Amino acid sequence: MLKFAANLSMMYQEHAFLDRYAAAASDGYTGVECMFPYEEPAAFVRERMDAAGVSQVLFNAPPGVASQGDRGLAALPGRQSEFRAGVEQALAYATTLSCSNVHVMAGIAPADASRQTLLDCYYENLDWAARQARSVGVTVLIEPINTRDIPGYFLNRQDDAHAIVQAVNASNLKVQMDLYHCQIVEGDVTTKLREYLPTGRVGHLQIAGVPQRQEPDRGELDYGWVFSVLRELEYAGWIGCEYRPAGSTSAGLRWLNAARA
Repeated sequence: MLKFAANLSMMYQEHAFLDRYAAAASDGYTGVECMFPYEEPAAFVRERMDAAGVSQVLFNAPPGVASQGDRGLAALPGRQSEFRAGVEQALAYATTLSCSNVHVMAGIAPADASRQTLLDCYYENLDWAARQARSVGVTVLIEPINTRDIPGYFLNRQDDAHAIVQAVNASNLKVQMDLYHCQIVEGDVTTKLREYLPTGRVGHLQIAGVPQRQEPDRGELDYGWVFSVLRELEYAGWIGCEYRPAGSTSAGLRWLNAARA
């Protein structure tokens, strides 16, 4: 059976953040993910998570200074100390929340830096992060993101992400495959699922309707077909529901009921 995790940064916006754990549980979710949980103490998050009876399956490491345009630091030379401090904070939260996956964002590529310079920094930072994460049983994830949502983002393609994971060669470094981003940048989603899932390098999937990033039953991508492919491939990991509901979150879950059926 496919396992779906509610993204509490995008879904259940009608509730305060900590209240979203119970709201997701009431709709039958047993797993949740979010972008950045750091505005709340980890112990408070854990209390709400346990009370709701759900598992935290993913969140992001701090992205840098978001108000100044940072969208991650992993590939940015000269920001290594900030990157490492953010990873250490994320791993402390992951330990408290018993969360096994942390996504580290690559960042927006500076216009004056060569791709090889950024790649060298990325390799070094990912190797360091994976070694730190391994000691606490956490997998580090990298995610290709489309440049329409985040112009200039360094990592955009699935093949590049897999090449980077192979180059770093850490057992706990994997790809976060967001099918929304994949469809926008490359398309051919079924072929890519068949190519990459059997490698064991995909640590997490995410879904949303394309192009408006709403419920998966809206838009150009046929998730009924996608889910049948995932069952065929015996995908056993989590599927994060990282979309913006068109109305109230619970009212838009017909797609989830159909997927469970």
